[in-house]
Amino acid sequence: MARVLIAGCGDIGCMLGNSLGAKGHEVFGLRRDISKISAPINPIAGDLFNLNTAIPQNLDYAFYIVSAASYKDFEYYQAYVLGLKNLIKALNGQSINRLFFISSTSVFGQSDGEWVTEESPSEGKNFSSNRILEGEALALNGPFPATVVRFGGIYGPGRTHLIDSVISGKAHCMEDVYSNRIHSEDCAAMLEHLMNLENPESLYIGVDNLPTLTCEVYDWLAEQLSVPDLEHKEPTENTRLLRSNKRLSNQKIRSTGYEFKYPTYQEGYAAILETLN
Repeated sequence: MARVLIAGCGDIGCMLGNSLGAKGHEVFGLRRDISKISAPINPIAGDLFNLNTAIPQNLDYAFYIVSAASYKDFEYYQAYVLGLKNLIKALNGQSINRLFFISSTSVFGQSDGEWVTEESPSEGKNFSSNRILEGEALALNGPFPATVVRFGGIYGPGRTHLIDSVISGKAHCMEDVYSNRIHSEDCAAMLEHLMNLENPESLYIGVDNLPTLTCEVYDWLAEQLSVPDLEHKEPTENTRLLRSNKRLSNQKIRSTGYEFKYPTYQEGYAAILETLN
């Protein structure tokens, strides 16, 4: 059994930790507010941005699952660079089998609806993607073997912004714009799967099986919720430049044997809607 540290143990980290702990692994969850961490995860109160907390020794794996508190350069620097630097320094001297760094598919700059794989070029087109890529480089060039996982749009329990906007009638969608998403339970399960692989590669995309036109998702949700049809807008040239529009391939993670619990948005959102009824 492995000793595992989850740095930034939020909802996905807790799902991952609970699953690993139930299988007999010894799991430590690090975050500032440990009130939401429960057994089998061992809580560690600590601030990754000012890390003065003792880190457990003889760890086998470390997961870094941190996101920015707001859309500001300093917040992205703290979340994706400073916190990781502090963690790597705190792990100095340990023989970590692998560090997993949770990234974002926003670093892919493609915007013409093309297919994107792990081999596609990334692009630091703004401060947020620049900071995320800086963190990826820090992880991959650090002292431990590392794997970067770029997740698409994460939804799930507690992440119901799209459902709420459809219900309120505030949602509108751009025609001919693709979106990519992954259920939070699949995020956690995919990370566990990668930890159990003998030799995972350095980069994986984490999205479900079906890149989908945004309007199709909105219209489907409106139908399920029995609300009026949503407004469709034709994207202007400016909005096309600003919006992400790409189809992300998950073939690489599926080729390792991972099977998605929620292979498309319909299964994932249907499970959430059941809990709202």
